[in-house]
Amino acid sequence: MNSQNIMFVILAVIMVLSSIATVATKSIIRAATYLLFVLLGTAGMYFLMGYTFLGAVQTMVYAGGIIVLYVFAILLTEGAKNDAVKSKVKDASWGLVLTLVGFLTFIGVLFKQNLFEHVAALGAPTEPAGAAAHNSIDEVGHFMLSTGDGGYLLPFEAVSVLLLACIVAGLLIARKR
Repeated sequence: MNSQNIMFVILAVIMVLSSIATVATKSIIRAATYLLFVLLGTAGMYFLMGYTFLGAVQTMVYAGGIIVLYVFAILLTEGAKNDAVKSKVKDASWGLVLTLVGFLTFIGVLFKQNLFEHVAALGAPTEPAGAAAHNSIDEVGHFMLSTGDGGYLLPFEAVSVLLLACIVAGLLIARKR
């Protein structure tokens, strides 16, 4: 087992455990922190595959997003003053049953697609002979800001409008309190 595989396993374990902790914790601040570890693990996966630009963007964008999530969590929950709602045993048992059904469905899909047989074949992406190893930053910038074929300006602006609407809605909710 080489160092790339070891690092992949470490990142995968961190991401899985942090994902479980994100859902299982009762504190919204802790959930946001665990989510940060999941997103940083995703950036680590990008770095591991050799996509340094994508890994850097993942780190910068989601680190800022988690900071905004901290601010909204503090504003909307008034810190730790709110008590957690205690669930009944009946509700917890239904949640457990639905979780098991979902997990078994997921495993069934994995077996049906024969994904377990191809796990060993996974590796870093390879380029065909004679092809450029990576797109340059100029090409990435051109595609991000062009409106022609292959351009991503319209989806980029649509996401920015969606984020602006989320910020305004969060401020309106916080102002009512």
